[in-house]
Amino acid sequence: MPDPEKVAAIRTLLPATAAGIYLNAGTCGPMPAETQRAMDEQAASELAVGRAKVDQWQAFGQRMAEARSSLAAALVADPDDIALTHSTTDGINLVVSSLPWVPGDRVLTTNHEHPGVLGPLFALRDRVGVVVEALDIGDGGDDARTLEVFGRALERPARAVVVSHALWTTGAVLPVDRLGALARAAGAVSVIDGAQSAGAIPVMLDTLRVDAYAFPGQKWLLGPEGMGGLWVDRAFADATTPSTAGYLSYSSFDLTRGGVLQPGARRFEATGFHRPSVVGLARSCGWLTMYVGLPWSMARAAQLAAATHDRLASIPGVRMVTPRGSGGTLVTFRINGWTAAAAASELGARVFAIIRDLPPIDAVRISVGFWNTEEELERLATAVELLAGHTPETIPPRRTLAVLGSDDQPLG
Repeated sequence: MPDPEKVAAIRTLLPATAAGIYLNAGTCGPMPAETQRAMDEQAASELAVGRAKVDQWQAFGQRMAEARSSLAAALVADPDDIALTHSTTDGINLVVSSLPWVPGDRVLTTNHEHPGVLGPLFALRDRVGVVVEALDIGDGGDDARTLEVFGRALERPARAVVVSHALWTTGAVLPVDRLGALARAAGAVSVIDGAQSAGAIPVMLDTLRVDAYAFPGQKWLLGPEGMGGLWVDRAFADATTPSTAGYLSYSSFDLTRGGVLQPGARRFEATGFHRPSVVGLARSCGWLTMYVGLPWSMARAAQLAAATHDRLASIPGVRMVTPRGSGGTLVTFRINGWTAAAAASELGARVFAIIRDLPPIDAVRISVGFWNTEEELERLATAVELLAGHTPETIPPRRTLAVLGSDDQPLG
């Protein structure tokens, strides 16, 4: 199909795109109607016949395998190298806690990391005495600077490098393949947060040269919340014994061989998954790869994000946080005279923009997706232009709609 027709067809299958200008997949993406139907069917079956039959559990093992395979197809990996998790932070915790930390060990990260990365690291700092070093890489848009900063830091021994593939603040895409190579050469483990990259930009895990890559299901992969994945390099996985083995369950162990840990990523996999959500994640990934087409969706999202960045940058009074040519799908900006919270609220009310503010840096962030239209993004830019020309005190009031039967418009 030509793009306009294809986008229109896709939007009918993503009902949430009709609720407003959907620009917050960086928090949760719009769920395909097909995914919700598959989840409803699974839930209805469980309601009708229960969840306790042995054959149901065996069938669910197949659904988990399908979910791993769907994730592997989306991220170019071997399904045996992927474990299902409950979130990105879950995956990071599993890998980071498995390392043999001792007091004084260094872990290197950036000055732009999400609490989902910082939480596990600060827990290690407080529990073990690990030194967490947040390296200043500017806005993340200069690869040479990023590599130089980490290269210098790795001249002294470090246990791990833990960074995001795409920064949740500025949206810049980091050269994690080269960072992983630097870390490996220095004897450090590289753990990557893929929260804003998996499903949004091309990711080829088999060739990325990192040790572990954690990612969510509910964002750019358009799956349900409470699901994620963890890819682990096979050699690293087989040489690692998760220290959280008490948290893991029999799915992580081969009970036919006396309870030894499963090979590869499976040794990091727990249980207790919500069965409809596992089915839903597999269906969303399958829908993306087989119906939409990831090369097309990623190329379109990148093109729209770049065009939106340039349009917003051209507006007087708008200050861009995202570096031009960042390579990702997040676009972050500030509007003179407005707090991020006030601007996000006003844009939501004026043009039904589904966006978010980032309190740590007081900026507005939009997550541009392949489902967006050029007309939607221009409406957003026009609204930003209006805000940039005013303050919250001087902006013209929004039009109101009188509702018959309300207190303001009594019937009769």
